[in-house]
Amino acid sequence: MHRRRRTALLLSAAIAAAPLLTACGNDAHPGAAAVVGGQRITVAQLENRVSEVRAAQRAAVPDETQYAQVIAKSGTLPRDVLHNLVLDRVLHRAAQDAGVTVTRKELQKMRSELEGQVGGAKALETAWLQQYGIAPERLDENLRLQLEAQKLAAALGTDTGKPAFWNALAEASKKLDIDLNPRYGTWDVQKSSRADAKTPWVREVTAAGTPQTA
Repeated sequence: MHRRRRTALLLSAAIAAAPLLTACGNDAHPGAAAVVGGQRITVAQLENRVSEVRAAQRAAVPDETQYAQVIAKSGTLPRDVLHNLVLDRVLHRAAQDAGVTVTRKELQKMRSELEGQVGGAKALETAWLQQYGIAPERLDENLRLQLEAQKLAAALGTDTGKPAFWNALAEASKKLDIDLNPRYGTWDVQKSSRADAKTPWVREVTAAGTPQTA
């Protein structure tokens, strides 16, 4: 359990700010939150994913005051969700390049083991929502991501905390030519993570209606 949770945390921790290495061609891709490997992740798709998380958080925290606190603590949710969407594609490309695949049986086994360790399916969904901002309906997708990471590291003869693993992700990032809308930052190829762009003219409105600098 600890090893797997460290993997999830490691991948989530890559959200942290990093040096800016990539510019974004937003004008060339209207309506796109990001372009990865020539495929668009639209702003609408991103907003739908964010709405899934917010709906799950609202259902889990019916108290208005507590829910407001949850919102306040997750003000970067749109950017964090986009990071996960992009990293998912980067990791999948790196896994493909290494000949790594994840079967449905392996995914079911991992989920069953985690459910047994935390006290059931609902407890696992709650843990992933609270710790990683993953909506219940996206849990299997995220667990597949964790499995791909573990199997890729094993194929490389390393682990997810070592340079060899992140070098493989960096190589995949280069091949995918990732381009983020500046509202959500930029993509650091070497770190395979999203970095906040210093663009004070780009602002977004939180659920509470308070403008924030992106």
